[in-house]
Amino acid sequence: MPSLSYLLLAPLAGALAIAFLPRDAGRAIRTTALLASGATLVLAWAYLNQFDHTQAGLQFLQRTEWNTRLGTSFSLGLDGFSYPMILLATLLSFVALLASASVDKRVKGYYILVLLLESAMLGVFMAQDWSLFYVFWELTLIPLFFLIDRWGGKNRHGAALNFVLYTMGGSVFMLISLLVLFDAVPGHSFSMAAMAESGRTLPEHTQTLIFLGFLIGFGVKMPIFPLHGWLPLAHVEAPSPISILLSGILLKMGSYGLIRAAGMLPDAVMVLQDLLATLAFVSLIYGGLLAWRHSDLKAMIAYSSVSHMGIVLLGIAALNLAGLHGALMQMVAHGLVAGSLFLLIGLLYERTHTRDIMHYSSLVRVMPRFAFFTTLAFIAAVSLPGTAGFVAELNTLIGGFARWGWVAALLTLGVILSAAYAVRTISQLFTGPVRPGMQDVQDLRPVELLAAGTLAAGTLLLGFMPSPVLNLVNASATQLSTLFYE
Repeated sequence: MPSLSYLLLAPLAGALAIAFLPRDAGRAIRTTALLASGATLVLAWAYLNQFDHTQAGLQFLQRTEWNTRLGTSFSLGLDGFSYPMILLATLLSFVALLASASVDKRVKGYYILVLLLESAMLGVFMAQDWSLFYVFWELTLIPLFFLIDRWGGKNRHGAALNFVLYTMGGSVFMLISLLVLFDAVPGHSFSMAAMAESGRTLPEHTQTLIFLGFLIGFGVKMPIFPLHGWLPLAHVEAPSPISILLSGILLKMGSYGLIRAAGMLPDAVMVLQDLLATLAFVSLIYGGLLAWRHSDLKAMIAYSSVSHMGIVLLGIAALNLAGLHGALMQMVAHGLVAGSLFLLIGLLYERTHTRDIMHYSSLVRVMPRFAFFTTLAFIAAVSLPGTAGFVAELNTLIGGFARWGWVAALLTLGVILSAAYAVRTISQLFTGPVRPGMQDVQDLRPVELLAAGTLAAGTLLLGFMPSPVLNLVNASATQLSTLFYE
């Protein structure tokens, strides 16, 4: 198999090629970006045949020493936690580029930044050295800041600044925790394996303080209550294709990092288990209530992400195999569903220039294809049987019940709230008389159908046949759960 470095280089090569194209060559720029992202997608999925899902350790590992005195290295690898995120990231990046046809200002800069963002996100999931992880983590901020600030809505400047300040503030706590762990490693190494081995030997009190730093850093990105303040504004003001990446991938970086931290500091996670569960339930219910309250479609989907990521946190907090299966499945399911919703609502906004749900009715008569995929996406957001979210929430409920008993039934409140805002939205969008000015709204075009159909197919396929994802994550999840329940 080719080196994992090619996964990082493919989007970078596309960005470099675009840099040499004329500014007014819009079609060539878009084609180059799609080819680069498509090549990355194909390359990522090419590893699937060689990936051994029965092995919990790292695969396709490559390591090059950077600075032996500082203990840094360029180390990449895949396991059951990172590989599903790589597959999801490459898929959603390609879909986001497909959905970017309406971008007609500063096209060259836009596509370069999206490809740079894709490369940085892949680096976060493949890095096996905490210094490299931190570099890629911070690199995602640069393209995102400019993508929101230059191509966002009317409050884009405040949204971009708010996003960067929140994320950088959380990163400070993460960096402090990393430096404390680095000092505890014999020989001083940033290797994830070396840090995990040393972190598990630290006293419980020390582990707890270090883990709290990680919880703040990763919790901002997930986000969990009360660290979610940046999310609604950033989602509302970001271009819709960028909202696909923000919700579909960037939030998963936080939960992925938290899983890595849990493996390094098991005693701390056991001490804070009930706190994590409490934060999960609060995020679940709080996000659902605010989603139900909002009439702005993008704000509603943004708050629903807070609720759905609460399910991920609850699965991680359970620390058992069923809970971890549920958390990892929910990460994939939410990426597909939130990506679908932001894609479709973004396309609707481009045609009507409003996101207020009260401005719509009976769109099914003029946009039947849009109505079908939007209804399917909201059904998936409720996690009805036959969708990927149902499998995720069922596993999380089983894992939560095994740990906290009937308290885990609070998870059903999140389902009820999801159903409430989903039914309200579907009813308002697709029933009643056709409003003036909405009679001639164009339905989904072929390229848009391809993007929406791909995400819908993934949601249904994993709902009926979840074994491909569960098999990928099972060995790594089993190994992690044995740290807490032998």
